[in-house]
Amino acid sequence: MDVAPTAMRTLDVANAGGLPLDDLLAAGVPTRLRGVARDWGLVRAGQDSTDSAMAYLRGFDTGRVVPYSYGGPEIDGRPFYNDDCTALNFEVRRGGLGEVLDAITRHLDDARPPTYYVASLPIAGALPGFAADNDLGLAGHGVEAPPSIWIGNRVVASCHFDAPENLAVCAVGRRRFTVFPPDQIDNLYPGPLEPTPGGQVVSLVDFDAPDLARFPRFRDALATAQTAVLEPGDAIYIPGMWWHHVRSEAPFNVLVNYWWRRAPAFLASPVPALHHALWTLRDLPEREKQAWAQVFDYYVFGAAGRAGAHVPEAARDVLDPIDDTRARRIRARLIAALNR
Repeated sequence: MDVAPTAMRTLDVANAGGLPLDDLLAAGVPTRLRGVARDWGLVRAGQDSTDSAMAYLRGFDTGRVVPYSYGGPEIDGRPFYNDDCTALNFEVRRGGLGEVLDAITRHLDDARPPTYYVASLPIAGALPGFAADNDLGLAGHGVEAPPSIWIGNRVVASCHFDAPENLAVCAVGRRRFTVFPPDQIDNLYPGPLEPTPGGQVVSLVDFDAPDLARFPRFRDALATAQTAVLEPGDAIYIPGMWWHHVRSEAPFNVLVNYWWRRAPAFLASPVPALHHALWTLRDLPEREKQAWAQVFDYYVFGAAGRAGAHVPEAARDVLDPIDDTRARRIRARLIAALNR
C-alpha cells in the first residue's frame, strides 16, 4: 500500500520518576515514552529470558481463576468475528494464570500457535504485591488509576478506542501500536456494537490485508495514522477516544496499563447515551432529526453555560454544571422514564 503511518512523537524518559504527565495531558497527542519503565522488576526479568519473566509472574500468582481468551491456530492470533460478524471467532475460558503460562510455553516455538490472551486483568486482586516494584507512580500526580495486566502470545487487538486516558507499558516482548485521531471513525469502518471482541467496538478492517474494495476510505485513515514500536520498558500515552491497533510481536508478551478519566466520578459513561440516541433519534424523519441535532448542539455540544445563562439561577437545575446531587437526580429520572 502506498500510504504509510508516520512515526509517533517520542520522549526519552529515564525512569518512572521522570514521567512528564502534565506535558502529556497538555499536548493531548499519542506519545511513546522510551525507557520510562526500564527499572521495573518484570522488565528486568523479561530481558533475562522468557522463563525468567514467567517465573517472576508466578511469584505473585495466588492461584486465582481468571478469564482468558482462547482461539485455535486458524484465527492467526486475531480475536475477531466469524465471516458474517454474528459471533466471535474465539471462546472465553477460565483457569489459573499458571495454566495459561504453561499453555503459552508449550507453543513458544510454533509458527502458528493457538491464541492465549489474558486481557485487562486487575493486578491488585490477581497479582498482589506486583505493583510495589512495577509502577509508574501516577498516584504521585494525583491520578487514581488501578493497573491492569495483559498476558498472551502473538495477539492482534483490532483497532478500537477507549474513552479513558491510557498509559500502557510494554513489560515483556514487543508491541506495535498504530493510532488514529477520533475524527477517523468513518474511515475505520466500525463493526457491530454487540458482540465485540473486547468490550469496545472494533474496526472491521484487517490491517494485515486491508480490502480496499470493501473499505476504500481506510486509505484516508492511514494518511492520518501514527505508529510506534514499544520495546521492553517503553510506554505509550494514548489520549481518550483515539483509535488504536495493537500487535504483540513476540512469542510471549506482557503489557501493564493504567486507565483513568479526567472527569469527576459522578459523570456517567457516555456509552449508554449512544445506545439511547440510536433508539430515540437515529431513525426519525430527517427534518426532525436535524432539528434535534440543533437542540443537542445547544444543550450538550455547545458552550457549557450557554443554555442556562439567561435562566434565573434558582431555576437552572441541570443547566448548571453537573455535581453529585444533580447526577443522582438525573439518574433517578432516567430510570423512572425507562421503566414506564
